Amino acid sequence: MSRINRLATIFRTAIRYRLDTFLDKEKLPRSIRLLLIANKFLPEAKQSRGERLRHALEDLGPIFIKFGQLLSTRPDLIPPDICAELDQLQDNVAPFDKDQFIAIVEEALGDNIDNLFLQFDREPLASASVAQVHSAVLQDGHEVVVKAIRPGIEKTIEQDIKLMFSMAKWLEANTIDGRRMRLTEVVSDYRNTIFDELNLQREAANASMLRRNFDGSPMLYVPEVYWSHTNEKVMVMERIYATPVTDVETLQQHNTDFKVLAERGVEIFFTQVFEHNFFHADMHPGNIFVDPSNPKQPKYLAVDCAIIGTLAEADQYYLARNLLAIFRRDYRQVAELHVLSGWVPENTNVGEFTAAIRTVCEPIFERPLREISFGQLLVSLFRTARRFDMEVQPSLVLLQKTLLNIEGLGRQLYPDLDLWATAHPFLERWLKERFQPNALVEQLKRHGPEWLEQFPQVPQLIFQGLERLQSGEQIAPKPRAPLQIVKPKSRLKTWGGSALVGIGLGIAFPHWAESAQQMPVSSLILAGLGIVVLLLR
Repeated sequence: MSRINRLATIFRTAIRYRLDTFLDKEKLPRSIRLLLIANKFLPEAKQSRGERLRHALEDLGPIFIKFGQLLSTRPDLIPPDICAELDQLQDNVAPFDKDQFIAIVEEALGDNIDNLFLQFDREPLASASVAQVHSAVLQDGHEVVVKAIRPGIEKTIEQDIKLMFSMAKWLEANTIDGRRMRLTEVVSDYRNTIFDELNLQREAANASMLRRNFDGSPMLYVPEVYWSHTNEKVMVMERIYATPVTDVETLQQHNTDFKVLAERGVEIFFTQVFEHNFFHADMHPGNIFVDPSNPKQPKYLAVDCAIIGTLAEADQYYLARNLLAIFRRDYRQVAELHVLSGWVPENTNVGEFTAAIRTVCEPIFERPLREISFGQLLVSLFRTARRFDMEVQPSLVLLQKTLLNIEGLGRQLYPDLDLWATAHPFLERWLKERFQPNALVEQLKRHGPEWLEQFPQVPQLIFQGLERLQSGEQIAPKPRAPLQIVKPKSRLKTWGGSALVGIGLGIAFPHWAESAQQMPVSSLILAGLGIVVLLLR
């Protein structure tokens, strides 16, 4: 009965905010069209569709609010006007009972609250849909914040997600937009995301690694995790005192250098994505603070590391090259890189794809660089690529959204921020360093055991390949798995592996060149064919 009551509540809310206007009624089943006939007598919607959807989600409660927040991270699927409204969703809900909070902490940590903490503030610092936060002081005098998961939240989430799946399946079956937006996939992604947030040990591990990555950095500080007081249900972290990044007035009073602050935000982002391959993917203003104690060199502080993004090595490489090619207006190379990376099928018409990319990008570049939205450019590019059957990777979507947040925040702080002036030298340096001898040696150390393990199979692969070539059999490429980059990564690894093995053997056997001159030509041909076979594999 509770399920039916919840469905009725959802239906009433949808009618109240005229969400029926999102549907193409002509393409709906006749039974649904009859059900919606009464809507003709309702007053016309005065608010925009994005505003109405936002208010509806807020009325439906915390789980739907967080779902709306997730939708706002999918500009590849959701129209820009709706994304902008969903970005405004606030995850602030009434706190739950403080005695209940204390009981959760005591059960999770196995001790009385007075033994765990020297001081404990019973009034919450903040309350959200999934967790609540209180301030405290450890027995050794360190000031901390205590975060605990809401009681019974798992059951509530599971119930609402089941309903979301039902609605998503119906919309996909009956509407074109539902199919285009792949709503069941979005809901599934949301389920994984929100259940990850319920594991505070996972969030603590993310924060700990991010802190280690920026240890000693003048740009970013991440609070310390106190592991003795942390597990899946409770997390205790160092309490920070800093200025919210949105409090521009206070930052101005400290004479903060906003140009440096904005540029550092961009540098932090690219450092996380390319150097660390571990980026904070929830960098909205509520999670970012500023230490203005050194106003000429202000430092960021980041909290709430529940959502973290990483990229495949191949994605890192092709993304960097794509960005450089875009800003050189080398649209053909952008198209070719999309094919080489496996982001679009290998049979894509490169000429047509180039023309489509040029059509999207050229008007954008007619504006000054400081007015160009880097994030929106990526969104436009990926939307264009979707017409050519691009399967957008979830990690790339997270990166898109994070870049949009960083960029928007940077230009709020410093409107003349030229994102490209900061990003361009960083990307060029990263690509150059990637192929330096030291980097190749590190790759050899990392992957050497794996390659040596596979080395005994090489002769058999060579002979199999030669037999297939001799018989005239075409070596077909492996089918591309959905949402994975298989072929390019394999090819990249093979090329890289071959090069590194060659370098390693060259170092081990310095007189290889003299020996090679004395080798039979047939052995050299066999070796060459073997490499070709491996690359075509």
